[in-house]
Amino acid sequence: MIKQSKVKSYCWILLLLLPLMAAVQIIRNDAIGAMQKRPNILFCIADDASYRHMSAYGLSNKWVSTPGFDRVASNGILFENAFTPNAKCAPSRSCILTGRNPWQLEEAANHVPFFPAKFSSWVEKLSNAGYLTGFTGKGWGPGDPGEINGSPRLLTGKHYNEIKMDAPTKAISPVNYAANLEVFLKDRNSDQPFCFWYGGHEPHRVYEYGSGAAKGNKKRSDIERVPAYWPDNDTVRNDMLDYAYEVEYFDQHLQKMLRILEDAGELDNTIVIVTSDNGMPFPRTKGHVYEYDNHLPLAIMWQDGIKSPGRKVSDFVSFTDFAPTLLEAAGLQGKTGMQIQGKSLLPVFASGKAGRTDQTRDHVLLGKERTDVGRPHDQGYPVRGIVKDSLIYTINYEPDRWPAGNPETGYLDTDGSPTKTVLLKAKRAGEDQERWNLSFGKKGAEELYNYLKDPDAMTDLAKDPAYAKVKNALRTQLEKELKSQNDPRMFGKGDVFDSYPFAEPASRNFYERYMKGEKMKAGWVNASDFEKIKP
Repeated sequence: MIKQSKVKSYCWILLLLLPLMAAVQIIRNDAIGAMQKRPNILFCIADDASYRHMSAYGLSNKWVSTPGFDRVASNGILFENAFTPNAKCAPSRSCILTGRNPWQLEEAANHVPFFPAKFSSWVEKLSNAGYLTGFTGKGWGPGDPGEINGSPRLLTGKHYNEIKMDAPTKAISPVNYAANLEVFLKDRNSDQPFCFWYGGHEPHRVYEYGSGAAKGNKKRSDIERVPAYWPDNDTVRNDMLDYAYEVEYFDQHLQKMLRILEDAGELDNTIVIVTSDNGMPFPRTKGHVYEYDNHLPLAIMWQDGIKSPGRKVSDFVSFTDFAPTLLEAAGLQGKTGMQIQGKSLLPVFASGKAGRTDQTRDHVLLGKERTDVGRPHDQGYPVRGIVKDSLIYTINYEPDRWPAGNPETGYLDTDGSPTKTVLLKAKRAGEDQERWNLSFGKKGAEELYNYLKDPDAMTDLAKDPAYAKVKNALRTQLEKELKSQNDPRMFGKGDVFDSYPFAEPASRNFYERYMKGEKMKAGWVNASDFEKIKP
């Protein structure tokens, strides 16, 4: 029989342990709750849309309207200075997925590359951590993602493209993006966090000419102004309206996806990111290194995680910042083994401040290597640059090469378009050499523009003595940071980027094969693009 004194001792011990046991249970519950509350992710990326053409920015309200993007901005953060390091599809998306700059990505610095096996994507890491991952439309590419255990790597998750619809034009993808999100959500286990990549094919070319006016009820007169480097005529304005119609189509599916998540009760705990991979597919605004090419739209909404929504933030943001942001939000910071260059945006989310929230976010770096075929020996047009304050400074390392691709192969670093045709015809007729030169002509070794005062980059300040001091300071900072990031071009090894083969055999040695008379197929070139003689 237990003595009464021992019973009392046990009772006292139990009383002392109860608070501790309760605390342990609370901690356990919090941990379980944290796992259950890991945020979902909806990453939405348009294909070739410039930042000026999301109506939340208030720059093109008459001829393009994007209420889906605007909703994300008004319920989250509208970023005013978001830049891709490389304004071309595959390398831009490589930077997004890895958190690394293009010069840190070996083959993935180029367009249509083999994706290096050594680099992981944040989508793959989320999948390994229990997230359901998938994409609709365009994921990473074009290029070869490689294989794991004999199957293609899922850099953006499993594809969900089976549900189709009657598209409003023959040029618009028949993939029903929003309906495929619904199919994806049905594959989800109860309370499983998810990451869905919506990669619209729009507004990538080609367009159905006149669709903006005929089907989008748009007027050429609605366009406030045509950039100074294109002629202002009906053809160019119609081309711009057709582009706007496809921007709006991308946004319509975004609106549907927001409603789907809202109806499912998942919107508040979902990080919604809306952006684009590079600027609009027009001469001088895609594949080059100007503000219009690299400065992109970005709105992020997360009802459960962004303080003081409705803010406009002017911090400089690089596409390398997406990876650390999403991995940290998912609780994977420092646990993935990924060597990331970018900085998490979570402090910006939590700051509650508008304008400049982080004084260290005062610049971004830019660069490109080979962004398309058509030059001798599969060469690229290497550039490095820095955007700081209101200036964009770039170094062109091979100024003797054609920046938009060689004339005889059709300037293949610029997509075929009515606007491209207008520029080339005007030049051949001797009517507009200046605009041709801005889009297709050779450039100096350095360029410097004040993009706030000169948004069309018409006045190069690189040789202006008044800017010599600031130009030299920008170059010094740029090269110092590139060296710290082990850019091969800073150590005399930049030619390595031209040595990487295209993932598509049909693209290899394009220039030499074309010049020998082989009929080469390039789906983004018009018959009017070719020059019979070198100008």
